[in-house]
Amino acid sequence: MAAATPVYREHGNAYNIFMLVLTIFSLALMVVTLLPLDDGTRALVTVYDNAICVFFLVDFTIDLLGSKPKRAYFIGRRGWLDLLGSIPTFGFFPYTALFRLARLSRLGRITRLLGGQNRGELIRDVLDNRSSYATFITVLLAGMVLSVASILVLQQESRAPGANIKTGGDALWWAVVTITTVGYGDYYPITSLGRLTAVFVMVSGIGIIGALASILASVLVAGPSSAPEEEAAPAPTTASVATSTPTDPVAQELAGLRAEIAALRASLGSAGAS
Repeated sequence: MAAATPVYREHGNAYNIFMLVLTIFSLALMVVTLLPLDDGTRALVTVYDNAICVFFLVDFTIDLLGSKPKRAYFIGRRGWLDLLGSIPTFGFFPYTALFRLARLSRLGRITRLLGGQNRGELIRDVLDNRSSYATFITVLLAGMVLSVASILVLQQESRAPGANIKTGGDALWWAVVTITTVGYGDYYPITSLGRLTAVFVMVSGIGIIGALASILASVLVAGPSSAPEEEAAPAPTTASVATSTPTDPVAQELAGLRAEIAALRASLGSAGAS
């Protein structure tokens, strides 16, 4: 008896691109941890890395539960490497950061999936699912801007005398307030690099918040689309309008007028013929 073909949980191109960029970003964070950082900045980088680990664990669980048999994903698609690369450090076992290299397997798999598609089909998919791509890209950009800006500002401000951004929580709060263009003013950078980073966050925030507002508005306003049905429906003819029984009073009045005009034309035609 032939073995059953394995079934894997498949994701859309928008999700795959999101995971591809997130994986590259997580590997970049791993490289950042090798730089000479102060304790506060290193702790903030660890928080972001653990947050990405939680997201990867959720993705691993979804892929594992959606695969039949599960062993086909765990062994055949090297799901065990996805699990290994998703183990958080939590600060008490820093050497688990080396497990992040296992994410190269996920990176290679997603690259092959996207690279195996026809470029025209991929462009068509982007055009047909613009809202999905916009949502994933906007959320990803917002997270990346917040994390990069808070890391840069904390690294510079924590060493400057008279600065008021001293902890990772201060840096993240400042980044959130700045990207939303609220600007409470309770935390602000005083170094040149910190202020340059603030300008970048402000400019990015205008586009990101505008995109999020547009996406939210489209979700709240958009209803079930009936455009295909309307396009497929044939245009009504004069006879069909005259013989139909519309429920709208205005439509009924128009139908009656059209019927009277048609009868008048018929009587004039018969009179002329006689």
